[in-house]
Amino acid sequence: MIRETLNGTWRMRRAGDSEEYPAAVPGSVLSALLDAGAVDDPFFRDNEYRMRELFWNDYEFIRSFTISAKQLSHEKIELVCHGLDTLAEVFVNGTGVAKTSDMHRTYRFSVKQLLHEGENEIRIVFFSTLRYIEDYRCEKGKEIGYIPSGSMRGNQYLRKAHSMFGWDWGAQLPDAGIWRDIELVCYSGARIADVKIRQRHEGGAVTLCVETALEILEEKNYKVSVTLAPSYFNGQKLPATEVLAKTAMVMAGTDRLDMELTVEKPRLWWPNGLGDQNLYCLHVGLKPAGEAAGGAAALQIIKTEPIDERDYTIGLRTLTVSQDEDEWGSEFCFQVNGVKLFSKGANYIPEDCLYSRITKQRIDMLLSSAKRANYNTIRVWGGGYYPSDNFYELCDRYGLIVWQDLMYACNVYELTEELEQNIIAETHDNVTRLRHHASLGLWCGNNEMESGWAHWPDFQLETPYARADYIKMFEYILPKALREADDTTFYWHSSPSSGGSFDNPDDADRGDTHYWAVWHGQLPFSDYQNHFFRFCSEFGFQSFPSYKTVESYTLPEDRNIFSRVMEDHQKNDAANGKMLYYLSENFRYPKDFNSLLYVTQILQAVAVKSGVEHWRRNRGRCMGTLYWQINDNWPVASWSSIDYFGRWKPLHYMAARFYAPAVGSIVRAAGAGDSCPVEAHCQNESPERVSVKVQMSLKTMAFEVLKTVQAEAVLEPFTACCLLKEDYEDFLLQEIRTSRPPEKRVDAALRHAREDVFVEAVFTITDEKRREIRQVEYEVLLPYKYMRLPEAAVKAEVTERADGTAYEIALTADAFTPFVTLDFDDADVIFSDNCIGITGSEPRVITLDKKDILRGGFQDAEDVQTRLKMMSLRDTYESHIR
Repeated sequence: MIRETLNGTWRMRRAGDSEEYPAAVPGSVLSALLDAGAVDDPFFRDNEYRMRELFWNDYEFIRSFTISAKQLSHEKIELVCHGLDTLAEVFVNGTGVAKTSDMHRTYRFSVKQLLHEGENEIRIVFFSTLRYIEDYRCEKGKEIGYIPSGSMRGNQYLRKAHSMFGWDWGAQLPDAGIWRDIELVCYSGARIADVKIRQRHEGGAVTLCVETALEILEEKNYKVSVTLAPSYFNGQKLPATEVLAKTAMVMAGTDRLDMELTVEKPRLWWPNGLGDQNLYCLHVGLKPAGEAAGGAAALQIIKTEPIDERDYTIGLRTLTVSQDEDEWGSEFCFQVNGVKLFSKGANYIPEDCLYSRITKQRIDMLLSSAKRANYNTIRVWGGGYYPSDNFYELCDRYGLIVWQDLMYACNVYELTEELEQNIIAETHDNVTRLRHHASLGLWCGNNEMESGWAHWPDFQLETPYARADYIKMFEYILPKALREADDTTFYWHSSPSSGGSFDNPDDADRGDTHYWAVWHGQLPFSDYQNHFFRFCSEFGFQSFPSYKTVESYTLPEDRNIFSRVMEDHQKNDAANGKMLYYLSENFRYPKDFNSLLYVTQILQAVAVKSGVEHWRRNRGRCMGTLYWQINDNWPVASWSSIDYFGRWKPLHYMAARFYAPAVGSIVRAAGAGDSCPVEAHCQNESPERVSVKVQMSLKTMAFEVLKTVQAEAVLEPFTACCLLKEDYEDFLLQEIRTSRPPEKRVDAALRHAREDVFVEAVFTITDEKRREIRQVEYEVLLPYKYMRLPEAAVKAEVTERADGTAYEIALTADAFTPFVTLDFDDADVIFSDNCIGITGSEPRVITLDKKDILRGGFQDAEDVQTRLKMMSLRDTYESHIR
């Protein structure tokens, strides 16, 4: 087999134009124009809308390539297009080969008859998707009116990433081009058409059942070999040792072979936080076999190079979703190697509007950030695309279970014959590509469509034909296509769902839930405590990105959140005002633009933290939280915890804390009248028993301890408990009665007393290896807007470690200082921690590892200290405000 890539430099032009631009492939129309300097940055100010207009045109990609006599000697030559976006016609040497209409498919076209020795030409025409959806007409009586928030009418008429037409966080940039690899594959005799790998776990051993399907061009005998070798153990890449191997013959007249390998002492794959991500390499090779000399019937192996081979990185594990019945209904949780785990993670969207920019390096940066934030699960949302192999390989290595949506979201579809053919082929292509990954946890049919059909008002206006088409697609056609390609991975009809067939898909006691009453419904953060979902797969809160990110798409005159440009970079209707509403409920009005951006990020972090901590406290009843969303696809105000440039918001730093395997939390619980109950909890999502001690203190702003209570407990693996509960009302009333003037009302005095104190909880968590973690949490007894926060003197002392690998930043303050956040104007870094509270006189030390300096650099510790910027909540409003 000979593979020849057609990646590289092509020529791109608008159809009918003579002017051409060099185009890197994989790439797109927009990437080629940007590289050539022919268009402006689509992310700057309101350029998005001018760039969108480019896609009313058709475009051509052209290149020459050379074919040798050796290549032409093969029986078959296929043009393999791993990603054509979207409406395309392919020509080879001027002859039409095929038309395509699904960017998610891999297309294979036989082209040998069109090639000749020497120079050849390939031309691919991409037709306007905007013109297509404008001209599209549904069958009479089946017209569709629904448009997803932020998107364009008709986006569902094409098998193209829906969010390329815009979403309530994304730009409307429906790009086009050769977005994945394109190659020629020349082969003779036979090739490996498919390899399906199943696992059987019995008696401590794992047997791999390897089913190899061949495409036979020449009827003769072939040899298939299967080898298994360790790849990554304990995060370290290993040489090929402990190899298991087996070889068998595929006799003439057959095109399939089943083989088994048994690993007697397997090293299992575990999600992040539960064990090691042990991985093996499975190699499948195909060679011809011939007869022995003299025509003997015995077969001998011809010592040749393989005519085809495949490599798969796999993990040995069992992974399913448990729906066992319990006292509350039916649980919904991932179960790995028999262990039921609480899922901790977020939702993933495409990392860029220009898909060619989604490199392995960017994917690694994002997923390593997920691992560092103690995720064990990530959901690939259904309105984007099926990520590259790199994405899943990194999820395997980082221990991130993948909740994989099929690419359907928030839409009403007309099930035509062409759509049915496309979605079956698309499912086969992507499921066979991804099913072997250790990280693959479930397939989900779509995002929010069953819920939409159940109760969204706009869905109820659609025709019953469209409702029937939904059932056909997601409860018959797609499950059947999935089972044919992967009959071992769990399938879930929709998210949210209780199991399909419109059976109360938002049921809190079954299946998964999307909860948006906090944010869209403008309910307070405390409302999370009223709900005990079995698995919350979407919830979230918006913030603006950092000032540095806002600078990238604005001019100074744009920097007002209600300016045209700032609203153009806010795709959720009225959301900037919604952030101000929540700000008014919790914090004082910020003094300037930069302070406003910062306060929205604190709001976001506190909102998501309150939800996650509540559901983790109710582990067993709730078994997962995936907040919306981890990332952005352009610089924008959104729900992300990491912005477009990879900058961690306070939410992501808080996620690293609230998603820690063993972690403490405190909450101001609901109380009657003037009561001030505060609870301290601990959650242990680790496979080890931990001991925990908590000291909870009521303190003045100057760190004076007014009252302290303590508790300790031993937590078994995968449990949660309440350690203590303290109501500060009686204590504060007693203080008031002994000190207040006779004429002062007790209720007013109690309110003022709460303004001058806060609660600190210090958790000491020790595991079975006697490793100790100290965690500090804090809470106030009133909304922060009523607190009399002093203007504390916050100081930073920066030193360099003796080994030169990192800087250490010791933070101190002379008074309570919540949400201290560090940054640099001229550098991007990831700190060991950030957005912390200074609750005592002892220093809080934050580390800056030199490998976490992403952009910019520092000469020494003094340079770090000079350029370091600090902001706390008290810095955001004028000193005269009380």
